[in-house]
Amino acid sequence: MKHLFTFLCCIGFATLLAQDKPTDSYFDLNYFKGNIALHNNDILHLIKGHPEGFILSWNKKTFGNEDWEQRYGYPDYGVSFAYQNLKNDVLGTNYSLYAHYNFYFLKRNLMLRIGQGLGYTTNPYDKIENPRNNAFGTSLLSSTYLMLNYKRERIFDKFGLQAGFSLIHYSNANVKAPNTSVNSITFNLGVTYNLDEEDSEYQYTITKEKFTERIKYNIAFRSGINESDVVGSGQFPFYIVSAYADKRLGHKSAIQFGADVFFSKFLEELIYYKSVSFPEEDVTGDEDWKRVGLFVGHELFINKMSIETQLGYYVYYPYDFEGQTYIRIGLKRYFGKKWFGALTLKSHGAKAEAVEFGVGIRL
Repeated sequence: MKHLFTFLCCIGFATLLAQDKPTDSYFDLNYFKGNIALHNNDILHLIKGHPEGFILSWNKKTFGNEDWEQRYGYPDYGVSFAYQNLKNDVLGTNYSLYAHYNFYFLKRNLMLRIGQGLGYTTNPYDKIENPRNNAFGTSLLSSTYLMLNYKRERIFDKFGLQAGFSLIHYSNANVKAPNTSVNSITFNLGVTYNLDEEDSEYQYTITKEKFTERIKYNIAFRSGINESDVVGSGQFPFYIVSAYADKRLGHKSAIQFGADVFFSKFLEELIYYKSVSFPEEDVTGDEDWKRVGLFVGHELFINKMSIETQLGYYVYYPYDFEGQTYIRIGLKRYFGKKWFGALTLKSHGAKAEAVEFGVGIRL
């Protein structure tokens, strides 16, 4: 309760600082409570109570001053802070900071929020002090949350209400083992507070002119560090070179087809470890640790940002690791018309392999 009181005070203080000039923004505060989903039997011992916490958000409204705002139904964007008590001394408490978008449906009464950011956990794995926490191998985590709310604004003066469901995901994406991760499915109830007396007017100026563009060719380089599931096996760098073509289907989206070449040093170490420690698995230690994959993908363009999803299949796969298909999902940010940066997650189904930091060019 003391945390809730503190942040209610923050909202009150922020409103006192609000100027007469319209800000087209609002705060919302959501309390949530729910359950940890059993996505992996290895975390069964960590599921005890009902995690609860709150999410405090600042949201900037859009009214169609730019074309992308109109095409996406005038979404909001903003930042969120989350506090979550996981109701387990082994897991501890998590604090997170996100950037998010709110998308609206059903005459703006249904809101879908997508948030991506970083989290901090107070009690990560430690082989001496906390060996039972196989969910979080590091204090710093990546975090994603989805929120689906029924929402009514300005029920009483500047105040409104919203309620719905949230999914909150924490993982370090195998930067360091262990990393079974935690997903919380929760019910949330919240209040909104508008900083302006009334909203601006929505603009609608875009035409239905068809958008066309020739096929573009992309080259991307991605890197980072990760570790196998063997705790203490060590963190190693990886390098990925990607080449692919994309074709725009319209203002919002494009389809992709291309290839990845993976140089994953953790896999070299894992092959050696298996050959020495588990002779019954028939690993010789001479298996190639490089992989080559082909993928199809989709890119959803939102202003200068885009959301990229890809499904790949290894065509060169000398060592069996987590299956022959892979998934990549993440964010891209364009700088000018050609260059982009990317932050993506590569996984095999629900099993993350790496967080990838990338740069590339679109020609």
